[in-house]
Amino acid sequence: MSGLKRRDLLLAGAGVAASGVLAAPMVHAQGSAGTLRCGFWDHWVPAGNGILRELCAEWGQRNRVNVQVDFITSVGNQNLLTIAAQAQSRSGHDILSFPTWEPASKAELLEPVDDVMGRLATKYGAVNAAAEYLGKIKGKWVAIPAVSGTQMKPACVRFDLLQQHAGIDIRAMWPAENRAGPGAETWNWDTFLMAAEKCHAAGVPFGMPMGSFTDAVDTVGAIFASFGASVMDDKGNVTVRGNAKLRTAVEYLVRLSRFLPSDVWAWDDASNNRALISGRSALIFNPPSAWAVAKRDNPQVSENCWTVPMPAGPEGRFTPYLPYFWGIWSFSRNKTAAKGLLEFLSERTSAERQTTTSNGYDIPPFLSMSDFAIWNNEGPPKGTVFNYPQKAHHNARTSVAFAPAPAEFAVQAYTNALNTKTIARIAQAGESVDQALNWLERELNVIRRGG
Repeated sequence: MSGLKRRDLLLAGAGVAASGVLAAPMVHAQGSAGTLRCGFWDHWVPAGNGILRELCAEWGQRNRVNVQVDFITSVGNQNLLTIAAQAQSRSGHDILSFPTWEPASKAELLEPVDDVMGRLATKYGAVNAAAEYLGKIKGKWVAIPAVSGTQMKPACVRFDLLQQHAGIDIRAMWPAENRAGPGAETWNWDTFLMAAEKCHAAGVPFGMPMGSFTDAVDTVGAIFASFGASVMDDKGNVTVRGNAKLRTAVEYLVRLSRFLPSDVWAWDDASNNRALISGRSALIFNPPSAWAVAKRDNPQVSENCWTVPMPAGPEGRFTPYLPYFWGIWSFSRNKTAAKGLLEFLSERTSAERQTTTSNGYDIPPFLSMSDFAIWNNEGPPKGTVFNYPQKAHHNARTSVAFAPAPAEFAVQAYTNALNTKTIARIAQAGESVDQALNWLERELNVIRRGG
């Protein structure tokens, strides 16, 4: 792939305007509507592949389209390499699953989908702001926020340990109901720091990674956002120097790091899962996959887990968001059918079937779809993942680390984990806050200059 640009290689490491009165495309008016080739993400939950294959077959039969489905693993970045190869050759699938940053990277090669997003928004309301930031480029939707593979990373709490060691009844604060309970207003980063110190002293520290992998970058990004601490504005101007909110967020994270396991600087995305499943941690930030494995391997742990919103900061509550998108290549030979299928997959009934089959893992982009029964009924304990999706009473916003910077800059800062490395330079390497922030400013300016 010697012909790939440097920007493509960087992106491979990261792993509604239209009117709603337009009718959905009819794709079978002239007999058979041909073949549609789809390359979807190979789901961590095996049944997640099965339901997509089933939905595609149903739609294809109804619309007389031969829908061919492949599942492409993200292990070894094979999905990103596939996207890059097809972009270079201008051939391949009609539809592909695009991870978080890829729609912005490939925007010029993607078919606009404002018409589809317009109809969906008319039915279900606007998508969350983070999905729009990533999928709507220069005023047009270039990809559709996918259900399959999209996750959030709120707090998964060992409610027994938090009650025992920090005196916090987290289930009372955040019951499996569409309301906040007594004390929910105190679930903020000050309370979190106090609880982290007490659980650390008790030998069950919070399992919050601080390394260079996505769980760490996403969590620290959400904490930054809750303090109003951006490092670059939406025009690409670096905003580190003299940024009091950024300094406050950095100083807070340095204090918090003292109460985390000593090796969190080297943790990967599986380390926090292992900490929870083994019973060694009182809290992690993660989708329900860690709880699901504990349910299988260590039921005594899973029975005492409860998912709750992120703590709030001075600027509000932000939840880490890691979405997938469904995109149509501009060189697709069957764009009408592709739009029809993706609209069908995004409909509420189809979305609920995907989410239910993945045991509640997959998150639709529409807040109006946060009431699926799967989140009410999963357990034990019943209701444990009720608060996993974004609910209106959470008063939370979705977070993508390094927003609102232009995506071509943000993805490089994300890939290089500049937020967690800033904290590490202080907490691990002994630099002052000023030294670390000066380093961060230099790194961002290198990105901005394209160096």
